[in-house]
Amino acid sequence: MKRQTKTYRTALAPWAVVQWFSPKERTVIHRFRSRSDADGHLTVLQRLMPEADLRVIVDVEQD
Repeated sequence: MKRQTKTYRTALAPWAVVQWFSPKERTVIHRFRSRSDADGHLTVLQRLMPEADLRVIVDVEQD
């Protein structure tokens, strides 16, 4: 069984704001330690980039 490993930075900051292009294609804009920080950043980005599909996701480790 193949196990994905997380980087130290990813483990510290599991919340991410991503720009969503399709279910298989997305770009991480920034990572955060808390959901509220990610939501606040998302609000600002949505004002700056109103046409972009931006979302907050949690990066969970998969076995």
